[in-house]
This record gives sequence, C-alpha cells and structure tokens, in this order.
Amino acid sequence: MLKTVDTDQAARILSALPRRIDHVIDRHAAEAPDRMALIEDSGSLTYGELREAVGTVALDLTKLGIRPGDRLMIVSENSIPLAVLLLAASRLDVWAIVVNPRLSARELDQIRDHSGARRVLLTTSVSKEAASHAARYETQAHLIGPLSEVAVTALNEGTSPEPVEDSPKDQVAVLIYTSGTTGTPKGVMLTHENLLFSAKTTADIRRMTPADKQYIVLPISHIVGISLLVMTLMTGASVRLASKYDPVALAKAISNEGITILNGVPATYQRLLEYKSIAGLSKLDPGSLRLIAVAGAPLDLDLKSRVEQELGLSLLNGYGITECSPGLSGVRIDAPRDDQAVGPLLPGIEAKILGLDGTPKPPGEVGELHVRGRNVMRGYYRAPDLTAKAIDPDGWFNTGDLARFEGDCLFIVGRTKEMIIRSGFNVYPAEIEAVLSTHASVVQCAVVGRQVDGNEEVVAFVQLLQGTGTTASDLMAHVGPQLTSYKRPSEIIVLPALPATSTGKILKHKLAESLRSQAD
Repeated sequence: MLKTVDTDQAARILSALPRRIDHVIDRHAAEAPDRMALIEDSGSLTYGELREAVGTVALDLTKLGIRPGDRLMIVSENSIPLAVLLLAASRLDVWAIVVNPRLSARELDQIRDHSGARRVLLTTSVSKEAASHAARYETQAHLIGPLSEVAVTALNEGTSPEPVEDSPKDQVAVLIYTSGTTGTPKGVMLTHENLLFSAKTTADIRRMTPADKQYIVLPISHIVGISLLVMTLMTGASVRLASKYDPVALAKAISNEGITILNGVPATYQRLLEYKSIAGLSKLDPGSLRLIAVAGAPLDLDLKSRVEQELGLSLLNGYGITECSPGLSGVRIDAPRDDQAVGPLLPGIEAKILGLDGTPKPPGEVGELHVRGRNVMRGYYRAPDLTAKAIDPDGWFNTGDLARFEGDCLFIVGRTKEMIIRSGFNVYPAEIEAVLSTHASVVQCAVVGRQVDGNEEVVAFVQLLQGTGTTASDLMAHVGPQLTSYKRPSEIIVLPALPATSTGKILKHKLAESLRSQAD
C-alpha cells in the first residue's frame, strides 16, 4: 500500500523555508522586536533581545575555538541559555548535540567520544546534574554573552571539523543520540532542512500564529523539544520553557500564563489528572488553551477521554520518530478522533506499508511502515552500514514500526522488533497494553516477549497507582476475557516504576534484558 504526496504542496513548503534554524527569529526580531520570544521562571527574552544574544554568544563561541563543522555538546535542561546556545551553534554552522544532564557519566562520555565534540558546555546554573558532570570534567566557568555562567571543558585538539555545506538540505544542524530498541546509541544527523520542514508542516496543521504561547516541557535534548522550539519561533509565537516536569507548575501556568498549546506524552496528562485528584480540585482551569497534543507512546483511550472531559478540548494524537525530525502524522484540529489513530500523514510525507518480505500490503492490513520526505535524516553519524540498512537508494526510510491505514488515517500497531510470535501467531504488544491500560489501577504498562522452549510467551510489566490493592492475579482476570488465548500474558510483573527516557518513553529493551538475566 502506497500513500503519495502532493509534490506541488511540498515544493511550496520548501520555498518558504529559511536556510538555517537560527534564521527563524530574524524577521520577527526586525518586525516585532518587543514581542516575547522565550520565557522561563527566572527571566525572558524578546525577539530583539534573542537575536542580539544569539549574535553575541556565537562570537564568544568562536573565541572559545569553536569552528564551523565542529560538534558542540550542550548539556542542559530546557532553559533560555540552552535555546540561545542551540541557535548560536546554527549561526556558526556548528553541529549542536543537546544532551540531557540526567544521563549517566558513562552515557555522556560515550556521546562525547563518538561525536568527537570540540568542547562540552554545561549549564550549571540551570541543573544540579549538569553541575555534577561539570565537576567530573574539571571544567572552567565562562560568561558567554548575556548567559548565566556556563561550564566549559578543555578544547579537544584532536578532532576535525566536518565539511560545511551551503545547502540546508545537506548541512547538519543537530546530532541527536538515540538508543532505539537496541540500547546502543546512534547519532542521528538532522539537517536544517529536515528540522525546518518538519516544524513548518506541524505549525501549519496546528494553525499557529504569533498570538500563541507554547509550553515546552518535553526536553530539547530530544527531537520533539527541538522541533517545538523551532516551530514556535518560526511562527513568531512565545515559548514558555520548563526545565523539569511538575504537574503543579503546569496547572498554574495553564491557569495564569495564557498558555495556548500544550504537548506531552501520555504520562504528562496522567500526572496532571493525578495532581487534580490529590489537590482535591473539582476541575482543572483550562485557561487559554486551544490545542492539546500527545505523542511518543500508545495512548490509552480512557486517559484520552478523561483529559478531554477535564480540559474541554480534543487530545490530538500524533506520530513521529527522531530520524524523521520527528513529525510524520497527526490528528487534525478540525477532525478529532475518538480512537487511537495518529492521524493522516503530514504534508510532504509519502508512506508505504510492506510485509517483512518487502511486498506491499493491501489497504487495512498490518505491515512495516516505510516513509519518504524532506524530513528524513541525512543518516547515522559515522555509521554508513546502519544508514544503508535504514534508508534505501530511493530515499525510503524503514521506521521499524508496524502500522496500518484506515483510509488516510494511520494506526501504529507496534515495533517490528517487538512483535511476538507465539505458536505461529503474530502478537502486537500495543494491543495487549491497550487492554491492560483499561484497568483503573494501571498507570502504565509494557509488554515484551520471552523465549521459551522454541516459542515466545507474552510477559507484561505494569506500574500501578500508589496505594492500590490490585494484584497481578486481578490484572490477569481483567485481561483474560478480552484477549484470545495466544495473546494473554503468561506472566504479569508489577514494578514500582518502569524504566523510561526523559520524555516518558518506556525502555522495553531494559525490561527484556531483565527477563534474560532472570533466565540466566
């Protein structure tokens, strides 16, 4: 099955894009310099101030020996310093590597060494975790432009800059390290055109204007956070930055600060509803919200319904992956859904559904999702073999996700590598997770396969509400009548919390590893 793109529409989108991500602020700085661009708890910058700060910081980075084509690692939570450093790197044609300070020392070192970063910058005034890493690296404190103090590592004299490409299609803007399902980090090279194309298409379907104020708590160390930042500045709207997720702070910001757009993962909304219950509120104040969106994990329909009832808006589901900058599809604001669909494809995206043998699947059937568009990454850094496996010579990227179309609407069924083959039947973890999530005590869950006697069995990991008396046996009784025999879990394991990334994505490979270690 093939979904093609309107080439004229894609050409129109491309023709309207600037050449670099830092250029998105220039027109707004010239036309409305006093309009608010970035806001955080401790301060703010107008568009005029932001443009001046980016120029000053770019000059200071040059004095620190940062050259065009260098990789610059920025260890920071969401903050104004991080946003300015990211845009200043773009202004110098430097590859920015934004890293979450909550990563371990081993993970940071792995990214630094693989990327050949020229320097590592750490916003110690923003994050105690960043300060801890800075102490380990024996950094020196620098005042970079108007930013608060930034810790800077010694210059990596042995690294060479990458060639600078004039075309935004070829020049890398950011290098994002993602572990995927294997646990081994891969550096995803996203170009300026990748990021700008994805941001523009998403901003358009969300009908964003300068009057919007977007709350960004999803980490800018992750592709979603970067894309939200770029799309908001591209439209001349205001960015409200939050360094860490706090449902109390979010509820207050929605009520008092004129937030119009909120993006999150399912856990973002789950914890917001939990706060309402714990605080004894009769209802959350939706303030000026006009759009709420979710992505990054399977969406429990009960959670979706409760959020919509609480905030009086449709919760718009979407789908994207790091390698696609990230947007691929999204439920439209004027066509809400009451199911788990992730919406039609975004403008400029082509898709096809193939069997694991590479043959096209008929409409409605599940297969592996392949996509093509100007948002698809340049490749994996220093990994040509991995790149060749992911992107074919015609530019089709294999997402590794199992999906199906109903008309123009896309449904994500699960990961190809996560599909469980039990007694010859294909079992899709997302289906079982959806059934488990209907139990009132389940906060989140994840289903993986376990090898046993030449077969695979289904194992579910579950996190329950604090204080609940629900047991694994209760959950078995709940799912039993709703699933055919080969889909029922052989075991349900209750954990205090499930391992997850900073964006809330559950790390299934860690759960699978725990099963293998038990077997050993």
